[in-house]
Amino acid sequence: MFVGHYKDIEEKEVTIEGVENTTIRWLISPKIGAKNFAMRYFVIKKGGKIPIHQHDWEHEIFVVKGEGYITDGRKTVKVVPGSFLYIPPNEPHGYENPDSETLEFLCLIPVKEGNIPPEERGE
Repeated sequence: MFVGHYKDIEEKEVTIEGVENTTIRWLISPKIGAKNFAMRYFVIKKGGKIPIHQHDWEHEIFVVKGEGYITDGRKTVKVVPGSFLYIPPNEPHGYENPDSETLEFLCLIPVKEGNIPPEERGE
């Protein structure tokens, strides 16, 4: 068993092209023994965004704090604390926080080659 607190995990700037004012904490990853799923904690600060992108893996998301928007490029939906989302593999998706101090959410993904950074693989 592993028990931790999210504030004890290093908060890193997301440096992917087009991402603005966004941090990530890798809460659960292969580094601590997880073989099937990874759990990340994202914070998108006011005015921040993660542009529309897609992957060949699904996402499960739970909004913890703040308000913002998710879009697939055609439809935009407001999310609030308690909102949960399922994003199927290969579905375009992007996030934006135009108004809240922060938009904070948990994002779970399967452990697959190419979606876990080397420092989180535990190698």
